[in-house]
Amino acid sequence: MKKIVIALEDLKKLSNAEMHNFAPEEVFESVSTDTRTLKEGSIFVAIAGERFDGHEYIKEAKKCGASAVVLQKDKIQQVPSKIPYIIVPDSVKALGELASIWRKKLSAKVIAITGSNGKTTTKEVLLALLGEKYSVTGTVSNNNNFIGVPLTIFNTNASHEYLVLEMGSNHPGEIAYLAGIVQPDYALVTNVGPSHLEFLGTLQGVRKEKVALLKVTNHHKGKVFINMDDKMLKPYAKEFDNVVTFGSHLSADVCGKVKRFNKYGYPVLTVIRNEKHHEASIPLYGKSNAMNLLAAITIALECGLSKQDIIGGVKQLRAPKQRLEEKELKNSLILDDTYNANPQSMIAAFDVMKNIKYYKNRWVILGDMRELGEESAKLHKALAVPLMKIGNIRVFTIGEHMYNLFKELKKYYVPVWHFADRAALIENINETDLSHAVILVKGSRGMKMEEFVNVIKEKYS
Repeated sequence: MKKIVIALEDLKKLSNAEMHNFAPEEVFESVSTDTRTLKEGSIFVAIAGERFDGHEYIKEAKKCGASAVVLQKDKIQQVPSKIPYIIVPDSVKALGELASIWRKKLSAKVIAITGSNGKTTTKEVLLALLGEKYSVTGTVSNNNNFIGVPLTIFNTNASHEYLVLEMGSNHPGEIAYLAGIVQPDYALVTNVGPSHLEFLGTLQGVRKEKVALLKVTNHHKGKVFINMDDKMLKPYAKEFDNVVTFGSHLSADVCGKVKRFNKYGYPVLTVIRNEKHHEASIPLYGKSNAMNLLAAITIALECGLSKQDIIGGVKQLRAPKQRLEEKELKNSLILDDTYNANPQSMIAAFDVMKNIKYYKNRWVILGDMRELGEESAKLHKALAVPLMKIGNIRVFTIGEHMYNLFKELKKYYVPVWHFADRAALIENINETDLSHAVILVKGSRGMKMEEFVNVIKEKYS
C-alpha cells in the first residue's frame, strides 16, 4: 500500500511561508500538534492555545522524532536549530492548509456532518453502519473544530475507504472554512435549532452557518442530504444539483416513522424506500435518535450498503458518551446527557423520559443552557411545558439561567428545588431517595453536569 506523504512541493503551497533547512527530496509521513503522538518523519505544527503554547515544546518535538516544525511568525524566538522549519503568519491556518493537501491525496470518500443537534450520534451511527462493509475512520470525541478536523484528516490513510467528519461551529464562517478544507463528497445538516445564538444571532444566522456546508459540497459536485422534517432546511431540497431527501413524510427519498416504543423506551423505526418497508428496533433512546439513525441509513444506502449490512450495523450501536448514555444502577437508571444542551436537545431528552415506563419515579437534574444570548430567560422558561408532559416528575435545577425554569415550574406546583452552588446540590442528591427511578442529568458543557452523575453512581454503587 502506497503511503500518503507531504513533499517539499506541497509545503511550498503554504501561504506566505518562509522555509529553512529543507532537503529537496525530503518527505513527511504525518502531521501532529501533540509531541506525544510524534514519530520519525513527522511535521510538528506549533499552535498557541489558551492553556498551552506548542512553541514551548519545539525542543521536545525534535526529541520525539519530528523531522520538521511549523511555527508562527510572532514566536520567532522559538526557532529550532538543525531541523527544517517553516515560519508562517498563522500556524492554525497552516494546519488547515496542510490538511487540505492531505485530503486531496486521499482515495477515501469524505462525508461531513453538522447541525444544531444529533451530529455526533449521527456520525457514530454512520461509522458503525459503514464499518459493516468498508474500512472507515472518523472524528473521535469532539474533535470537530479548526484543530480537530485537520487532525482527523491526518489520521486517515490510503487504506481507508470512507472518512466521516463531524463539524462544529459557534461563530459565523467557521463551517465554510472547515468545508473548504474538507471538500466533502457527501454532506448532511442534521437540523437547525437555537444553538450558539449568542454568536450566531438568530435562527436564520444558525441556518446560514450550517447550510454553508451544503453550499461548499454542491460547489464541488458532491451530494447533499436534506432533512425534510426541518422547516429551515426543507427549501434547500430544490436548490442544489445532487440531492437525497429523508424524513417522516412519504415524499422523501427515504422515509422513516417511529410508530411505537418498547417498555424500556426504545423506539422502533419503520424505514420506507422505493415502496419497500423495513422495521428496526433501535438500542438508542429517543425519537430524535431514531431520526439520527434515519439520516445515517440514508447516507449508508447511497454508499452501497444492503439491508443486511444495515441490520448488522444497528446491532452494534451504543449511545455516544454523555449523549443519552445509559448508566444502570441497582434499582435505577441514569440518562447521562451531560455533554451539552440547547432547547431542542432538552425537549428531546424529556421525550425520552416520557417513553420509559419501566421505572415509577422520574428525576431531572438540569444545568444552564449557555450561549443563548438575549433569548436565554425566555428559552429556559419555555422548557416548563414539555418537562411537565413527562409526568410524575421532580426537578433539581442549578445555574443562574435555570433559575428562570425553576420560577416557571413553581407556578404550576411542580416539585422543584433550585441550588445556587454545586455543594448544595450534591448534598441534596446524597440526601434524596433516587431508587426505582429514571434520572436525567443534562446541561451545557461548561456546567460540568457529569460531576452529579458521578455523585449518584457513587451513592448507589
